[in-house]
Amino acid sequence: MGIKGLTKLLADNAPKAMKEQKFESYFGRKIAIDASMSIYQFLIVVGRIGTEMLTNEAGEVTSHLQGMFTRTIRLLEAGIKPLYVFDGQPPDLKKQELAKRYSRRADATADLAQAVEAGNKEDIEKFSKRTVKVTKQHNEDCKRLLKLMGVPVVEAPSEAEAECAALCKSGKVYAVASEDMDSLTFGAPKFLRHLMDPSSRKIPVMEFEVSKILEELNLSMDQFIDLCILSGCDYCDSIRGIGGQTALKLIRQHGSIENILENINKERYQIPEDWPYQEARHLFKEPIVLADEEEPELKWSSPDEEVIYFLGYEHDGHFTIFIMGCWHIGSFFL
Repeated sequence: MGIKGLTKLLADNAPKAMKEQKFESYFGRKIAIDASMSIYQFLIVVGRIGTEMLTNEAGEVTSHLQGMFTRTIRLLEAGIKPLYVFDGQPPDLKKQELAKRYSRRADATADLAQAVEAGNKEDIEKFSKRTVKVTKQHNEDCKRLLKLMGVPVVEAPSEAEAECAALCKSGKVYAVASEDMDSLTFGAPKFLRHLMDPSSRKIPVMEFEVSKILEELNLSMDQFIDLCILSGCDYCDSIRGIGGQTALKLIRQHGSIENILENINKERYQIPEDWPYQEARHLFKEPIVLADEEEPELKWSSPDEEVIYFLGYEHDGHFTIFIMGCWHIGSFFL
């Protein structure tokens, strides 16, 4: 889910903190990418028609591989140095959100079965996308592909967005790319949306700068984190009836969630029972990330010839894509 409604909130209240950029403007930049979010998008979009997904002759889904390969080629061709960060163990506080996602997928699976029985193509398309889940195998396939392509992979101990933000704060990468806005709440100095969109969509990259966000909103980083928790995040429920705009007004007026809770009209706004906002705040301020000595070397290299076997034989149907792509990436990091 990310931070609910944060993009619109910033567009309305901190427009100078976000700017449209050309994809090509990131030439030579190292960008940390939230791998799971990208894989999820590929499984939804690449080669999908109704309930049918792109597969090899063995019937194994390969949408994630084609998406990862072609989008990474596009980045490399533009002179961008991507590194992909994969999720580790989710924090305990996220289990409630993950349970909600599981329930929504189960509901979508039931709705999909009814749509198929009724022959409703529009509903089949809609509900089939809602059943998509990134599996451990999808992740492992993409890790192997990226390593064979000479693109670095980082395995986060917990949340990928937090690890991406840490890499950006330490200056190891220029920016973080994802579609979820959590990385800003984790303090990533620069954040990019739409970097991984296909060129056919012709959507400019949207760049956010956290220092300008704080300046425009006239908030401290601690207050911005509280704003994001009130707006709605993955770690706890929000207060019903308080959206982003109201949350911003309350934070500006009272300064912190604690002061808001002391002054809020509790008849109008119902506070969730045992609301773990303090634990959520701690996760954003001090997330579980790799220590400096634990971080792998971020090295880009020429592709391994084994990628031919991986795409052409283990995952038949992608050999043609490889032949087209290898000409682009072969000399980038020699």
